[in-house]
Amino acid sequence: MEQYKKEFIDFMVECNVLKFGSFTLKSGRKSPFFMNAGAYITGSQLERLGEFYAKAIHDNFGDDFDVLFGPAYKGIPLSVATCIAYSKLYNKEIKYCADRKEEKDHGADKGSLLGYGIKDGDRVVIIEDVTTSGKSIEETYPKIKAQETAPGGIKIVGEIVSLNRMERAADSTKSALQVISEKYGFPAKAIVSMKEVVETLYTPGKNGVITDELKKEIDAYYAEWGADF
Repeated sequence: MEQYKKEFIDFMVECNVLKFGSFTLKSGRKSPFFMNAGAYITGSQLERLGEFYAKAIHDNFGDDFDVLFGPAYKGIPLSVATCIAYSKLYNKEIKYCADRKEEKDHGADKGSLLGYGIKDGDRVVIIEDVTTSGKSIEETYPKIKAQETAPGGIKIVGEIVSLNRMERAADSTKSALQVISEKYGFPAKAIVSMKEVVETLYTPGKNGVITDELKKEIDAYYAEWGADF
């Protein structure tokens, strides 16, 4: 496992973003872990978060993109922080773009988008915190493609999220990231997976972040909700 991945896992725990316990997800599933990117609240946290995302994007997609699209609301600070980090780490200027929940009908920046106005010829990476069901992309994808003036004018290079929960998407035996890749035709990747989280935080017989008892709960959760791949 790459060093930045191990550091990111520790970072999520330190920032109280990745928590363990008993949580009821939006899907109704009872989960022994939960990730909330809204818990990144300081400047130094956002700076480091952007660097982790930038490294993962570079590893997965290289420099073959121009724009980071962050779906409102959590995707907005993610896209901004990562654009700053990408410029710093890789000396390439990336534009950020986000959608508005409500279209602005006045001013020089009126419309449905915030930041850069994507257009034909742009290569876009979608950036989000986490996806469990794959439902969010159903709103995001049409908003991006609606900016085209010719079919295929905007290329979506891929999607990046913080954590691959590695559980079945709704009405599927596959993970949400796999469903997105197959349905929309672009790779959907994560900085880390829950398998990597467990490998990093669990040592049998040790009273660490993931105890033996918690490991049993995680195993039971995946026995019920785990994805085929």
